[in-house]
Amino acid sequence: MLKNFRFLIILVILLISACGWFKQPPEIGKVLAEHFNNKIYKDFDTIAYDSVFVKTLDSLSESFTNPKTINAFYTANKNEPKMVTKFYISGELDSLVEFLNTSGAHGFNPKIFKIEEIKTLLAELSANKIKKVEQSYPLIAKLELLSANAYLNYNNFLKYGVVNPRNIFSRYYIKVKRPDSAGMIKLLGSESLVEELRNVQPKSAQYKALQAAYLSASNANEKRILLLNMERFRWAMPETGSNFVQVNIPDFKLTWFDEQDTVISMKVCVGGKRENGYEEKLKAFAKSGNLDDKPKNHETPMLFSKINSIQANPVWNIPVSIAQSEIYWMARKDRYYLSNSNINVYYKDKLIGEPDTINWSKYSRDKLPFKFKQGSGGGNALGKFKFIFDNSSSIYLHDTNNKNGFNLANRAISHGCVRVEKPLEFAEKLVGDSYTYDKLRAEVDLPPVDSTHNKWYKKRMAAKADTTKSFQLKPAWFGPKKAVPLIITYFTAWAQNGKIEYRPDVYQMDEKLWTAMKKFR
Repeated sequence: MLKNFRFLIILVILLISACGWFKQPPEIGKVLAEHFNNKIYKDFDTIAYDSVFVKTLDSLSESFTNPKTINAFYTANKNEPKMVTKFYISGELDSLVEFLNTSGAHGFNPKIFKIEEIKTLLAELSANKIKKVEQSYPLIAKLELLSANAYLNYNNFLKYGVVNPRNIFSRYYIKVKRPDSAGMIKLLGSESLVEELRNVQPKSAQYKALQAAYLSASNANEKRILLLNMERFRWAMPETGSNFVQVNIPDFKLTWFDEQDTVISMKVCVGGKRENGYEEKLKAFAKSGNLDDKPKNHETPMLFSKINSIQANPVWNIPVSIAQSEIYWMARKDRYYLSNSNINVYYKDKLIGEPDTINWSKYSRDKLPFKFKQGSGGGNALGKFKFIFDNSSSIYLHDTNNKNGFNLANRAISHGCVRVEKPLEFAEKLVGDSYTYDKLRAEVDLPPVDSTHNKWYKKRMAAKADTTKSFQLKPAWFGPKKAVPLIITYFTAWAQNGKIEYRPDVYQMDEKLWTAMKKFR
């Protein structure tokens, strides 16, 4: 009998609960009811709200930058309107609006964050004139989603930049970090909007200097250049450490930085810019397959690597493109060009003893069966030193036998590799000790700096002068004291010695970036 009575009591409690007799208002209902002292929110129906929220999300998703991430976050959190329940009540949603309002300081147009809609929704909610709770559902849902999207975008734009350079530049090989879903979901679940918004503000001295100049500039073209380079400094680049080498293409300059100090600086020559109308000419070449239609593009790629070796008296493995466009024609024009230029010819990896006898007219330049290598020596196009780092473009830094290029204002003249003005000084910094440096000097017939090393030099010079033996100049390899990070990058404006330096847009990358950023301005 007692057991039956207990069963009836439990059944009654379940029925009462199912009928909602003891039902408590959800968290948002409690919060809003207390905040506005408005009892209508005690009737907040989460099932009815969920239905409105889903429809609102569907209608807004097309305008969101990361709709799948936003959807995943709210699905995992049962569509709880955290932006409203937590950050509207605390006032942090108002702080978000202030950050969005002042986003022009970073070159953004506040309209891209839908700030006017957010302000209108905030004002409507704050007016506390809603008569029926169901009227609040679309308002809360839209305010929640627009605020979350704006918060996410603002953080991502400042932390990673608004544009992924790898999507718009064909020769941008630096692996910049981009927003990922896990990081964005964590950001949406943060405990403080204000703390995150403050932390994401760019802190680099370069960015702040460009930003200050941008805010004070009145010339439209100057503001444009400053804005483009602010964007470049927003890109999340690989960590170089405090000691690294930078080649800035528009500046035609190599600089070795240690913290903020300059260890060494020198002129460089970089790859020549692509032909005008390159894209259209490339399409024509794709159709014809005729090498005569192939447009030239020798632009030096942007990349990040580490200098891991130095080659003295390097051999130049001549790329197929240069063999087809230059070496082939020179050999046809002058039968002694190859031997006079110390260029060896290989057929199926076997050295051809007398390349001067090759009848070049028998071979089509687009199907050359030969490989070409220029031997070590004074006439070598790479000069006396080659500085090697891993990359997929066969790019390296090197000396040159033609020093006149360093006297030019526009030094975009190479086939893509970077020619350095002071290779010996650069090599000295890389090897880092006098013993290795003097051995390196001896390889290129320079006397040692330390007189106790004269023995090496004299031995080498004696071997070279011995007419009874055939002295063959060969490459010699040296390792740097420590692999040095190298970044080849592209800045047309930056801060230096208390002022902004500007350089010409040698590869016309500013224009392409400006177009990509158009919708954010």
